[in-house]
Amino acid sequence: MDEQKIKRINELYRKSKSEGLTSEERKEQKLLREEYLENIRGNLRSQLNHIDIKEKDGTIVNLGEKYGNKKGN
Repeated sequence: MDEQKIKRINELYRKSKSEGLTSEERKEQKLLREEYLENIRGNLRSQLNHIDIKEKDGTIVNLGEKYGNKKGN
């Protein structure tokens, strides 16, 4: 997500607290927040897919392989 969209999320948040949002602004805020959360989840999943765990028996298990290396949701 680019910096402009993050700035817009923050602008809409501040405006919602000070004077309220129009219905179009609320829709825009909702879409931007969904996109932001989607990016956060994708980044976290990517990090988790690259983690190896050493089991008690000494074997090494990759979380991405173990849990299907899912993309997106």
